[in-house]
Amino acid sequence: MTLLEILVIVGCCLIVGGVVTLSIINKKKGKTSCGCGCDCSKCSACCNKKVRDEKQN
Repeated sequence: MTLLEILVIVGCCLIVGGVVTLSIINKKKGKTSCGCGCDCSKCSACCNKKVRDEKQN
């Protein structure tokens, strides 16, 4: 492997590690992964409804 390939692999690992760390931190703070703050399993329906409601106001 060349130095460039090693740097790409390390960079990808850092990005994935950052995403995982951020999701763990957000979960500990009580935030949802989508950011809309709902507690249901059909999150996309809640988020879409919230966006529609905000646009109408």
